[in-house]
Amino acid sequence: MKPSRRRFLELIGGAAGAPALGRIARALEYPTRPIHVIVGYAPGGGTDIFVRLATQAMTERFGQNFVVENRAGASSNIATDAVVRSAADGYNATLYSNLTFNFVRDITTVGMTIGPLLLIVHPSVPARTVPEFIAYAKANHISMASAGTGNATHMAGELFKVMAHVDMTHVPYRGAGPVMVDLLGGQVQVYFGSAPAAIDHIRAGRLRAIAVTSKTRFAGLPDLPTVAEFLPGFEASQWFAMCARKGTAPEIVDTLNREITTVLGDPKIKARLFDLGSEIVPGSPAELDRFVADETEKWAKVVMAAGIKPE
Repeated sequence: MKPSRRRFLELIGGAAGAPALGRIARALEYPTRPIHVIVGYAPGGGTDIFVRLATQAMTERFGQNFVVENRAGASSNIATDAVVRSAADGYNATLYSNLTFNFVRDITTVGMTIGPLLLIVHPSVPARTVPEFIAYAKANHISMASAGTGNATHMAGELFKVMAHVDMTHVPYRGAGPVMVDLLGGQVQVYFGSAPAAIDHIRAGRLRAIAVTSKTRFAGLPDLPTVAEFLPGFEASQWFAMCARKGTAPEIVDTLNREITTVLGDPKIKARLFDLGSEIVPGSPAELDRFVADETEKWAKVVMAAGIKPE
């Protein structure tokens, strides 16, 4: 079984197989027409917000429209299938999780942002620290919500279960919106969710954040400890990547890497990304590919340890 993926990824089809001079000329001219972007989730979610923020800025820089189309369903496999079957010409894209092909082999990464998740509980859970929550989870039945099987929110919870030696019942939802409704209502008790969806509820006391899942503390909630302060080695982050299909002309890959890095590094975009609980990961395509490969290996082990099966 291929490991379920917890990431949100944008694939840009590449111009493969052309002679070297043809590739260079194409790279210098690219893009000469609108670029089609397929989003594997419904409008309004974190994935959709991110891709529209990035593509709006890219449209301004390239002078070509990035046409965004939402094709939600089947854990984003519908969107994945669309990009896999599209022409490798640099004008098709997808944004999805739960990959159904070998991601490390088939893509090269040209841009990335990363952000933490929060360990969030309903106020009915008395725990206020990670050790208290672990003790409570061992003594009580806990329903752990996720935004979908294989989603970042699911995988972070599974890693926590393995490292903390606790058993929680996984309850998958079709996106973060329905999760928040039931978490606020107390139908589920815990959720490893993104900061933007929950931070207002946390500040209002409707939900309680116990810890942040990243290696370092989250600037938006600086007093919140990391899970790793109590479970050394724990780290789970949600990252967004723009990726080109393997075989894309190197000149186009370099162009995309340079332009995306510039766009995401713009102060206004950085401020908006901060509001979304994310920040740019600078690096060359080779460096970003190494990060993706390491993450793939890490989460494949979690998938196997947890016995996760695709839905």
